[in-house]
Amino acid sequence: MTPIPADRLDAILTRHDIVTATLSAGSADSDTFVQLSRELSELEGVVAAIYAYRAAAANFADIEALIDEPGSDSEMRALAADEKPEAEAGLEAAHRALQLILLPKDSADEKSAILEIRAGTGGDEAALFAGDLFRMYGRYADTKGWKVEVISESEGTVGGYREVIAEVKGKGVFARLKFESGAHRVQRVPDTEAQGRIHTSAATVAVLPEAEEVDIVINDADLKIDTMRSQGAGGQHVNKTESAIRITHMPSGIVIFVQEERSQHKNRARAMSLLRSKLYDAERTAKDAVRAADRKSQVGSGDRSERIRTYNFPQARVTDHRINLTLYKLEEVLAGVALDELVDALVTEHQAELLAAEGMA
Repeated sequence: MTPIPADRLDAILTRHDIVTATLSAGSADSDTFVQLSRELSELEGVVAAIYAYRAAAANFADIEALIDEPGSDSEMRALAADEKPEAEAGLEAAHRALQLILLPKDSADEKSAILEIRAGTGGDEAALFAGDLFRMYGRYADTKGWKVEVISESEGTVGGYREVIAEVKGKGVFARLKFESGAHRVQRVPDTEAQGRIHTSAATVAVLPEAEEVDIVINDADLKIDTMRSQGAGGQHVNKTESAIRITHMPSGIVIFVQEERSQHKNRARAMSLLRSKLYDAERTAKDAVRAADRKSQVGSGDRSERIRTYNFPQARVTDHRINLTLYKLEEVLAGVALDELVDALVTEHQAELLAAEGMA
């Protein structure tokens, strides 16, 4: 086990005592009180892990001391030797838990997310696959108690989506879905394929943390806002009022179009929410060159040659190429119930990379 510096742990415990005392004194103003309350909430989990680790370390040290003590009773030494494996396992588990909770936190992990799915290479089959992916994430959200609301959609000619953008609202959504960003590939026999040949098509997924107004400030002077009538398939007008909204953020060139709601006010609010999230993600990306390179390699263009995951229908398997994990649970994954197995493996791999970067692996 890589030692965790005692002075680092002591500093955390000291800070916890200071924050607790300040809040108990009731002398902080309202903004400071809110800030300290959030900090205390974050610290309490770390402090509990520190106490558990130190208790496990003390227990293991006591057992080793008893075994190594030549003057101790032989029966007691034998009993201690029997207890040593369990104590060692407990220490390793507490050490690992403390390492993980000490890892740098992604400030966006607890946020809701914007989910964007676009059909890539493969024509109608790609659009159908984009629909399959959207349903998969919708079912997964149901298992987590999250709420999915469509912001914008463009349906495929035979079903599915050329593009669909949705809000996924709930606690910790981004932490679970952020590894889904990238090119997804499907291999299956289309219903229209008379020869029974397997076709390959693709769709891209992008997951952005949903930004709040406090996360990003937008200058009204930087916006060009157009209103127009909402349109249905083939350009057919579906209402006679100008409820659709197109917002252009001139400094970045980002264009947002929303027409899902009948209310112009609601469409504008959704468009601004989506714009904030895109600007927030761009800001995060600019601050993190590593994440920028990773995002570019993952999202790509939706071409067949670029993929993070393959869904193979003939073999009923799903393979995540980033971690070389294959599950023969295609139906369960697409139903959302087995997606956690992939997500958990990706989170574990990410944590291992962070531990290595922090020198704690």
